[in-house]
Amino acid sequence: MKYTVITGASSGIGYETALAFAERGKNLILAARREEKLEELKGKITKINHNLDVIVKPVDLAVEENVHAFYESLKKYELETWINNAGFGNFDSVGNQNVNKITSMLHLNIEALTILSSLFVRDYENVEGTQIINVSSAGGYIMISDFVTYSATKFYVSAFTEGLAQELQSKGLKMKAKVLAPAVTETEFELRSLDVDEFQYEGEVPKFHTPKEMAGFMLDLYDSDKVVGIVDESTYEFHLKDPIFPFREFTGNKDS
Repeated sequence: MKYTVITGASSGIGYETALAFAERGKNLILAARREEKLEELKGKITKINHNLDVIVKPVDLAVEENVHAFYESLKKYELETWINNAGFGNFDSVGNQNVNKITSMLHLNIEALTILSSLFVRDYENVEGTQIINVSSAGGYIMISDFVTYSATKFYVSAFTEGLAQELQSKGLKMKAKVLAPAVTETEFELRSLDVDEFQYEGEVPKFHTPKEMAGFMLDLYDSDKVVGIVDESTYEFHLKDPIFPFREFTGNKDS
């Protein structure tokens, strides 16, 4: 029995992606901080297909020790797809940003994603049919005013994942690595970015996608041979693309 792992599955894109993969008949391991939301999601998935195995893993991946323990807890399962969706943003100028908040954001958006990606690749890089999809942002390809630190974390995700994809390909390994780059999506993202309790997308944001639409784009990327699935911030059209960042294979002596 093979499983698809989705982090940040308690709401938004991760939540809808879990439902979309359940529709495909995929067994799921769902991770997020809020256990009650995960259990609610598990109940919905059971209604879609009661034969699916759904494992709930409440965990705060912003804490490094939790990241390693979380991955270790999955060793007894055979994994097929890993989706690193967990992450959050921060809306503030660099000089005014809350350092404690961005420290947590750096741990989650960069550190946890890198550790989990590395461990999954180490174990499954030469297994046919395996994929890793890391969720970046349209802001991982352009810098956005008052989102500079967040954008920088997503530039890392985009560059790391594109580089991983090409590294795997250049070595003739079987795993595929892909990056999804949404633009504004109607999720809880704005609440945490702005530190507010409510945010009205209608009227406040000229264009945005629903989480269900983004989950559909996730499946399009999953099904494709392309590395990048990105939303054009001008038109809000979704495009599947080859890697965007330049990549050069190392030709020197690693021991030098």
